[in-house]
Amino acid sequence: MVKKKRPDEEGAGENKRIEASDYKENNDPQDDSGMFEYENDPTEDENMNPEDSSSAEPATPDKVVTRERELEEKLAEMQDRYIRLSAEFDNYRKRTLREKIELSKYASEDVLIKLLPVMDDFERAVNNMELSTDCTALKNGIDLIYVKFNDFLKQNGLKEIDSLNCPFNVDLHDAVAKIPVEEEEKKGKIIDVIQKGYYLQDKIIRHAKVVIGE
Repeated sequence: MVKKKRPDEEGAGENKRIEASDYKENNDPQDDSGMFEYENDPTEDENMNPEDSSSAEPATPDKVVTRERELEEKLAEMQDRYIRLSAEFDNYRKRTLREKIELSKYASEDVLIKLLPVMDDFERAVNNMELSTDCTALKNGIDLIYVKFNDFLKQNGLKEIDSLNCPFNVDLHDAVAKIPVEEEEKKGKIIDVIQKGYYLQDKIIRHAKVVIGE
């Protein structure tokens, strides 16, 4: 028994065949305008300039070894320079310390060398005192030695502090006693010097010990 198709089924089959043929005609793979069109031309990647890629060349093992060797040589050179500089500084420090010790030990050498002639004069005066009977000659010799010694002190920056008949100054004088005086102008002034005071250049190295009138 043959089953007959309904009219609507026959129409539906024909429509399906037409749609399939239309799809085949409109989507021919050989048609450039079809759905298989490439968005990007694959040949563009082949024609790209090689220089547009990363310009950094890959590091080869030989280059890495060479670079490491250069760094090691530079480090060794810097270490050697540091050791030499440290040794030079240590020698400089020791030499400076030694010179400082010698300077403090022999600082008075020049002064004493200049003082030796005065010492020679004193020795000659002492020797003549035992043999000479001329007191006037001995006195003149002692006076000459005193003047010579005083000049030596002045040449080395030593200067006496003025004290006698001067107003008392606590920055320059040390009062050891006070004596009543009749003269009004001597009150508050120094009437006697027990021990002289001295400047060394502009510095007071010894205060004068004085007696003040009141």
